[in-house]
Amino acid sequence: MILVSVMYPGGADAQPFDLGYYLKHHMPLVRERWSSMGLEKAEVVTASGTPDGSPATFQVIALLTFRSLDDFKQAGAAHGKEIFGDIPNFFKGQPVVQINEPQSF
Repeated sequence: MILVSVMYPGGADAQPFDLGYYLKHHMPLVRERWSSMGLEKAEVVTASGTPDGSPATFQVIALLTFRSLDDFKQAGAAHGKEIFGDIPNFFKGQPVVQINEPQSF
């Protein structure tokens, strides 16, 4: 299992982010295209700040759980162009994508 983090930069100079479009159009597109390709869970978190009151480094983070790295790669190859091509509709910046391996302890 892997956890893919798609992080949209925030901070003082953050680009505007259309959360309504993202939740109503983009994330349903992700779920529709990738659920049959190994996407097991999709969660979105929005930042509310940092402990010292400064703006959060990332304003929105999508957490996508896939069965395997191979599933994520195949999903990306099949529909990545469409999904990543939709980003300018809600965010003018560049997201940071990180692949993570969940650890139990």
